[in-house]
Amino acid sequence: MTHLPDLIQDLGIILMTAAAVTLAFKKMKQPVVLGYLIAGFIVGPHFQLFPTVKDTANISIWAEIGVIFMLFGLGLEFSFKKLTQVGKSASIMALCEIMTMLALGYAAGQMLSWSRMDSLFLGGILSISSTTIIVRAFEEMSLKGKSFVSLVFGVLIVEDLIAILLLVLLSSVAVTQSLSGGELAFSSLRLVFFLVLWFLLGIYVLPVLLRKFRPMMSNETLLVVSIGLCLMMVIVANHTGFSPALGAFVMGSILAETRDGHRIEHLLLPVKNLFSAVFFVSVGMLIDPNVLKEYFWIILLISAVTIVGKILSITIGSIVSGQNLRTSVQSGMSVAQIGEFSFIIATLGMTLKVTSDFLYPIAVAVSAITTFTTPYLIKYSDRCYEWVDSRLPDSFKSLLNRYENAMKSNSDENALGIIWRVYGVKVTLNAVIVIAITLAMSRLALPTVAPLFSNAVMVDGIACALTLIMIAPFLWAIFVGSAMRTQDHTTEILNRLRKLQLGVSIARAIIGVVLAGFVVGQFISVVAVTGIVFIGIAAFAAFFLSRYSEPVYERIESRFVSNLTEIERAELEKKSKTPELAPWNANLTEMVVSPNSPLVAKSLEDCKIKERFGVTIAMLERGDQRILAPTRFELLLPGDRVFLIGTDEQLTAARDTFEKNPAGELPPISPDFGLTSLTLLPTDRFIHHTIRECGLREAVNGLIVGIERNGIRFLNPDSSMKLEPGDLLWIVGDRKQIRSLHEQNTL
Repeated sequence: MTHLPDLIQDLGIILMTAAAVTLAFKKMKQPVVLGYLIAGFIVGPHFQLFPTVKDTANISIWAEIGVIFMLFGLGLEFSFKKLTQVGKSASIMALCEIMTMLALGYAAGQMLSWSRMDSLFLGGILSISSTTIIVRAFEEMSLKGKSFVSLVFGVLIVEDLIAILLLVLLSSVAVTQSLSGGELAFSSLRLVFFLVLWFLLGIYVLPVLLRKFRPMMSNETLLVVSIGLCLMMVIVANHTGFSPALGAFVMGSILAETRDGHRIEHLLLPVKNLFSAVFFVSVGMLIDPNVLKEYFWIILLISAVTIVGKILSITIGSIVSGQNLRTSVQSGMSVAQIGEFSFIIATLGMTLKVTSDFLYPIAVAVSAITTFTTPYLIKYSDRCYEWVDSRLPDSFKSLLNRYENAMKSNSDENALGIIWRVYGVKVTLNAVIVIAITLAMSRLALPTVAPLFSNAVMVDGIACALTLIMIAPFLWAIFVGSAMRTQDHTTEILNRLRKLQLGVSIARAIIGVVLAGFVVGQFISVVAVTGIVFIGIAAFAAFFLSRYSEPVYERIESRFVSNLTEIERAELEKKSKTPELAPWNANLTEMVVSPNSPLVAKSLEDCKIKERFGVTIAMLERGDQRILAPTRFELLLPGDRVFLIGTDEQLTAARDTFEKNPAGELPPISPDFGLTSLTLLPTDRFIHHTIRECGLREAVNGLIVGIERNGIRFLNPDSSMKLEPGDLLWIVGDRKQIRSLHEQNTL
């Protein structure tokens, strides 16, 4: 008999157990992630009533693959451009939450007499909320139309990016065993540099390749190509000193900017779900009941710190960012849990062997508790707001309202904001390219070529000259390049820029000279290079080579901007952008008319939507047809996409009517319903009457579909046909009622 490898047997046990447990959790309407953890405990070494996984080493490798695919999928959902869309509020809230939870986690660890590393990793574990759990809870509670939900999604996007930074920083701290501020700052800058560089290269190259080979890209080929690119970036990130998870996340976010991003995300979903299940099951395998029993009170304490700390930090951060009290409380009570990223951070500590064994099962237990509490916190967040609002003094509520109005007013943008938006981004991106090209030439190319020649000084000089030629277009953009391409350069902004031009030119010149000095210093001794030489070289590169630099840079920038806006242009080709019609505290929300809705086949005038719910229909979409500002005579049909304007409360009330679901599953069809035959007797009351007039349909609750008369068959006979004695009728209906007419004639 052929020997079955332990890995295959273990995977069978894991997946069957996970399937059974998650089905049970689905039935109980609990998060699937929690089911995976329980399944892991069942197949783990600490539960003896079920077959145990044997080859834990190989399962750990599969779990690492699961982390890679989870981060790759997260990157596909992320998109760097979403950072510009989530707004300042989400960024302020996320930063406030993460800084607060890092401090509270570290303080709690120190209070419990844990080591500094355990305390630091505890802070990291508690700082990131669970995107999976929150999204699932919002979907199950039908809250996608609420205004605070989009704000929470923005917070989760910022959190995901900061979580990647946390992974890198914690890895650096674990290796150096130091909390040096300088080391953390250097690691952060290094991470930002590589993120920007990878993003620039990816946006410049990948969309072109995908566009070129798109006719040959079947679903299978595209999936293989995207996974190959993901693993390639994982290898690159590992070789440059970053975690493999970071490489997967970056490649996902780059592919998200391409036209095929959504298609790749859809194709990857089953692969990601499979490996994610293995990862969460492997986490559950580490749950040790003895550790949980020993640290029971500590788990409750940390859970309380997590829930209270996250609610307060997000609520306060939301108020500071200019949101109203209701939105702030609802947002705070929606993110009070930890999840998948917490497990990844805990796994990092175990892998690097810098955290104690008890930290991992504690993190899992806290995640389980906060996962159970999340739906209830979201459900009762509105009541909690009402309780808080009723106890606040009127003077304080008036102060909050004035602050909210001041934060949301359209005040003029300050000078620094204009300069950064128009020039700062462009100078920063070009500076990253200059540094990257210089480091590639000095650290990679030069050490490879230099041993082939005896005159090292000459080789250094040639390498320096080649580098200056390659970076000349980007230095030109830093020194004298035009402003960043954007469509919001109003006359007022242009006038203010003209007044600020002197200071901007001086700052750009200083940056360019410093970069030129950095480039030359990588190849020639700094002592031998004077400031005059720096300025001369920079001037030569920026001005005398402008005939070469300007056209080259313009082509590079044009291609980059074209690739960067590929998705937007593709969407505009399909349909024009939906107008922003949500003023003040109202929202523009899309709903789909259900076939079970009582509004179906009624005109807008008869539906009385505004009178009943207080909302306004701004637009209807029906297939490829778009109806703006529909009239009162327009009918609502099943499947219509309706765009409504109203407050959260009004839209929630309207959704129950528009998207009405059936009260329950339809009862099964009776086994007595079907096709049977009946021969008419001379005494039957149906004879000599037409099918329409005979009353047979009402008598047997059925339909005549065929008649056989004198050997001639009539399929689907006309309703005007008269029935005659001896006709053999074929009827679809209730067989019992048909037989009850006269049992002796039923075939």
